[in-house]
Amino acid sequence: MANVSANNVVEVDELYVKQLIPPRLARSKKGDNGVVLIVGGSKVYHGAPLLAALAAYRSGADLVYVAVPERISLALRAYNPSLIVLPLPDARLTKGSVNRLKGMLPKRVDSAAIGMGLSIARIDALKDLVMYLTESNSNSGIVLDAGALLPDILPVVNGRRVIVTPHAGEFKRLFGSDAGVDEHTRVMNVRREAEKYNVTVLLKGWVDVISDGSRAAVNRTHICAMTVGGTGDILSGLLAGLLAKGMEPFHAAASAAYINGSAGINAYNRLGLHIMPSDMIDEIAYVMKRYDKITQ
Repeated sequence: MANVSANNVVEVDELYVKQLIPPRLARSKKGDNGVVLIVGGSKVYHGAPLLAALAAYRSGADLVYVAVPERISLALRAYNPSLIVLPLPDARLTKGSVNRLKGMLPKRVDSAAIGMGLSIARIDALKDLVMYLTESNSNSGIVLDAGALLPDILPVVNGRRVIVTPHAGEFKRLFGSDAGVDEHTRVMNVRREAEKYNVTVLLKGWVDVISDGSRAAVNRTHICAMTVGGTGDILSGLLAGLLAKGMEPFHAAASAAYINGSAGINAYNRLGLHIMPSDMIDEIAYVMKRYDKITQ
């Protein structure tokens, strides 16, 4: 069971997550369990949005759309036929690409993860995309990672159903201050910025720190094999998948961090210190199967 420390910080564990994952309706139809959008990728980083999309599927989402620059879209389509790939005309995120994407999206998008491997030409394009997704889909959740973690986006996401996922360097770039060295300082700093901007912050590190400004949690479920590049992209996909199920951002962030770490440990148990991020994708299903519930 999750422990609560003296300063009201939850330590995330198996039972805590199991209580949070929503059940699936026995009579649900395609789309009822989440429609996810992944926006990312560039000439160099074509794998980042792919890993996020596959993780979103493994979280239990029904439909996953992946918007990437056209030059890498064929590679993603060829890799996995489950992906619904939306080619964007520009190599970087531009207003033109955002306008093209708006015309290709389904009527309902439950969540979106933006930024994995993404190069942004103008911050206005990112602002436009975030505002469109949250205003045209009133309950849509947004995950901002990597290239989307820019300080100019903070006034736009304030008060919206948004999770930002910086590591320590991105935390400083996003908020203009250090995350801190010791755990207590990191918890205080994450809580402060989450409260200031009314968003959920998931600070990635040797211990993940999560806060929505009022609550805080830490996740210690990791293994050092997860230093391999791509595990953060998987985390973003998991976050989007859980938000698409209707979970509130704080609970989605705590759960996704634990599931991601558990998948990494499973992969380590099979392969030792030699895992690739793709080794973790299938492990997500084995971790989350323990939380499966079907209701009438």
